[in-house]
Amino acid sequence: MSEEAAAFLRARRRPLEMVIFDCDGVLIDSEAVSNRVVAEVLTETGWPMTPAESEHRFIGLSYSAIAPLVGAKIGRPLGRDWVDALVTRVIAAMADEAVAMPGAWEALDAVRGMALRWRIASNSSHAEMAVKFARVGWSGIVAGRTHSALDAILRGGAGKPAPDVFLDAAAAESVDPAHCLVIEDSVAGATAAQRAGMDCLALIRHGDDAGHRAVGAVPFGSMHDLPGLLRAVVG
Repeated sequence: MSEEAAAFLRARRRPLEMVIFDCDGVLIDSEAVSNRVVAEVLTETGWPMTPAESEHRFIGLSYSAIAPLVGAKIGRPLGRDWVDALVTRVIAAMADEAVAMPGAWEALDAVRGMALRWRIASNSSHAEMAVKFARVGWSGIVAGRTHSALDAILRGGAGKPAPDVFLDAAAAESVDPAHCLVIEDSVAGATAAQRAGMDCLALIRHGDDAGHRAVGAVPFGSMHDLPGLLRAVVG
C-alpha cells in the first residue's frame, strides 16, 4: 500500500464523505482499446497515428476536445458528425473488449461497505459507459451514479481538465467539494479535481507521476490498495 497516499489521507483536515471515480483507466481497463480506435480513425482522417501516440497526446481528453486538435493538424475543421462517428466506433469496440481494472470491483465494494457516498465522473459519454459497465456486469451497481462531461458540454461547460463533471457529481449527492476524494489516472483528470477543490489520488500504473504531482494529486500504485487507504481515514 502506498505509504505516501495513506499519510496524505490521514492528514486531511476535512471529513471524507464521498469518493468520485474516473471511469477509464480507474474502473474500466479501456485505454488500450480507445487508443487503438482513435489512432485508426485519425489515420483515416489524415493524421497518421499509432495507439501509443494517441495515448501520449490525448489521454484524459474528451473526444470533443480532440476534434479541434485534429482539425488544426489536417487543416480543416471537423464537425459533430466526426465526433459522433468516432464515439460509435469506440462503443462498438468497448462492447466486445472492455474489462475491469484489477482491484476495481474490490474498491467499489469497499466504498459501498464503508457507507461512503460515491459517483463516477468521466469524459466518456453515457452510452460509452453503459456498454463498458454492461460488459463487466456492473450495470445494476452503477445505475444512476454516472456523470458524463458531455452533459456539461451541452449546457456550455467543458470536459476535463475543466472541473464541471466532478462538480456535477458532488452536487448530485449534495456534498461539499472539499469533502470529496477523486480517484483519477490522467493529468487532465487530476487537474479537473484540483480546479473543483477536491483532493485527488492518482493511479500510476506506468510512466512518470510528475504531471500529477504538479497539480496536487498524490500517486498510488494499484486499485487493490484503495480499500486499505480509505479505511485509514474512515475506519
